[in-house]
Amino acid sequence: MTTRTADHTASELLAVMSARLLRDGQVVFAGVGVPLLAATLAQRLHAPGLTILFEGGVVGAFIEPGKLPPSTNEQRCARRANMVLGSTDVLLLLQRGYIDIGFMGGAQIDQYGNLNSSFIGDPDHPVTRLPGTGGGNDIASLTQMIVAMKHEKRRFVKRVDFVTSPGFLSGAESRREAGLTTGGMYRVVTDLGIFGFEERSKRMQLVALHSGITTEQVQTNTGFELLIAAELAITEPPSEKELKALRHLDPDRLYTA
Repeated sequence: MTTRTADHTASELLAVMSARLLRDGQVVFAGVGVPLLAATLAQRLHAPGLTILFEGGVVGAFIEPGKLPPSTNEQRCARRANMVLGSTDVLLLLQRGYIDIGFMGGAQIDQYGNLNSSFIGDPDHPVTRLPGTGGGNDIASLTQMIVAMKHEKRRFVKRVDFVTSPGFLSGAESRREAGLTTGGMYRVVTDLGIFGFEERSKRMQLVALHSGITTEQVQTNTGFELLIAAELAITEPPSEKELKALRHLDPDRLYTA
């Protein structure tokens, strides 16, 4: 029997649950922070053939424990990589269909999976300015997306203040009608549960709860009415093996505090 422990942070939960979604042989375009940590964890535990790409040009990144890069342009992650390209060439790999999964976070997400990492509030007088798109729009436009973020009502809104990276736009066939014929949101992973998107409407749908969490808690922390899957799963808590590997990769808790 695998030993389980409840002694983990919300960020560690995000990383472990996200890592479990990744498969051996996939090519993953990862952002820094929890997405990179999750992809690296998957690579170490169950997906040795996983290939990680960075917007900065690194293809086949293999992150050393304790040396997680602070940005996608940090070249310490180039050690043992397959190659280092220019940003334009990496984005061309997206356009040519070589990337399986895009993996990043966001400040806001709405019921159709659209992400905002540009600003909060009125565009002429924003309350908060955010980092912007980088390659986020390209990634979300051309791949199956996994998003990892903490679950708060102010983040899960009915409509994002700005669509930085497209999910299913206004739902149904609107993404395809806008010319985005591939990709789309696959899963949203939070510290409360895991979400997919209903096939016809493309609205966010709760598909799994983390242990000890109720549907009422999830809805209370969500700014729109959630769909609930008919067969709602309960996730297995992070194992000691997963947490040990995670803490070996990030011993200073830079991303998992």
